[in-house]
Amino acid sequence: MATSTDGPAPAPGTERLRQVSLTQRLLAKPAAGAFVIVIFVFLVFLLLSAIRNPGSGLPPFVTGPGILNYVGVASQIGIIATSVALLMIAGEFDLSVGSLVGFSGIIIGICATVLGLPIWLSIIVSMVMTTALGVLNGLIVVRTGLPSFIVTLATLFIIAGLSSVLVLSATNITFISIDKAAIAADPLAQLFAWKLSFKFDLTTSDLYVSVIWWVLIALVGAYVLGRRKFGNWIAGVGGSPTAARNLGVPVARVKVALFASTAFSASVLAACQSMQFASADIQRGTGYELTAITTAVIGGCLLTGGYGSVAATALGALALGMANIGIVYASINADWYKIAIGLLLLSAVVLNNWIRRRFAGLR
Repeated sequence: MATSTDGPAPAPGTERLRQVSLTQRLLAKPAAGAFVIVIFVFLVFLLLSAIRNPGSGLPPFVTGPGILNYVGVASQIGIIATSVALLMIAGEFDLSVGSLVGFSGIIIGICATVLGLPIWLSIIVSMVMTTALGVLNGLIVVRTGLPSFIVTLATLFIIAGLSSVLVLSATNITFISIDKAAIAADPLAQLFAWKLSFKFDLTTSDLYVSVIWWVLIALVGAYVLGRRKFGNWIAGVGGSPTAARNLGVPVARVKVALFASTAFSASVLAACQSMQFASADIQRGTGYELTAITTAVIGGCLLTGGYGSVAATALGALALGMANIGIVYASINADWYKIAIGLLLLSAVVLNNWIRRRFAGLR
């Protein structure tokens, strides 16, 4: 009787398993493309900054003031980009977010100056009113079934026009000055006005509280998307609203909540800007809607919904912040910034698509 010395037969199907390297697993992460973009942007502007400033020690781009500058710019973008990314993952857009920033600031200014309310109450009123407009956006979208692109494009003009009417009726100019002493004496205002100053060789640079708000909002967004049931609902709604609804997901409530969070983040940014500059201006927030969507797309969010990452969106904001300040340190005409954004967006889309096709399913 013959005996076998080959050992036990492999379990069915195991011969088809393949080893996945650490590099492949990392590239399979949604944030991989955004991380590559950040490294590329950093190296490009580090090199340009060094070429434009020879013999000055460290290139200005990587000095303390340089880092604080582009992190500060990134925070302005990132505060609203996080909620915009979550909304895009759910398959919707909010083009009114930029006008909501301006509207929220104007409400703070009118309440604090024309109505004579305390700064803290002005901020709260502004946040409540702005968030209510976000809820209204969401309700119109879910009740009418109209594309959110069209609905929020309409509300962009309505809210921007309303802001203009309000500020011109109150001051006859497009901005409102806020008493700096009142801001300094108000505890709630300091949550949006606080800054930490750093002294360098010949300059003093500030780290504004907007950076802290950005980090907090990004952490909360990442936790909700990755660790909570609501995060699964967001991805499910963006992937297939019908399938999500059949599984018991409250699709309408999820969308309305996300529109509300987008509006609330706009009010947070408006509070930071109003307290930092001691004024409100209807021009603030102009164009932020496209910048926020660009940031989310650089972060890997699909325009069709169902896929994206909050961490990658934060990296996208950092990349845009670097490009914004890097152009200055490289002594390049500021008009090139828009060209840089376009190139970053196109490169990010191509890179993210390639990564998804090449490494999908390896996580």
